[in-house]
Amino acid sequence: MSIAILFISLSAGWIAQALKVIFYWMNTKRLNFRRLTETGGMPSSHSSTVTALCTLVLLHEGLDSTLFGVTLVFSLIVMYDAAGLRRAVGKQASILNKIVEDMELNRRLPENRLKELLGHTPIEVFMGALLGIAWGLVWYPKI
Repeated sequence: MSIAILFISLSAGWIAQALKVIFYWMNTKRLNFRRLTETGGMPSSHSSTVTALCTLVLLHEGLDSTLFGVTLVFSLIVMYDAAGLRRAVGKQASILNKIVEDMELNRRLPENRLKELLGHTPIEVFMGALLGIAWGLVWYPKI
């Protein structure tokens, strides 16, 4: 049972990453398989992984279990971090990239741009959470 919960939770994240490739293709008409390993974007794989884990623990251990409480707190922290801190870092990277761009106009600097898509919007986190909950509910009866 416990190994199944682990693999189902991880697969929720994998599904989210695969959906990022599909959504990118739908928006740009170009396939970008790098989206399989990149952070940020719709839906949040972090949210889907932790909410699948939390959902499965809830169904297996019950609402009043210590383990469910731990996974719930863990899930909330991960989702807050994905939408808050990492998103703020991405905005800072964008500003720093603009500063470097302005500096390059005056003198040549090596172009090493910072990665800007680090975090998630609240809707990306929410959709990742819904994906994780749904994935857990679909697979729980099979374990």
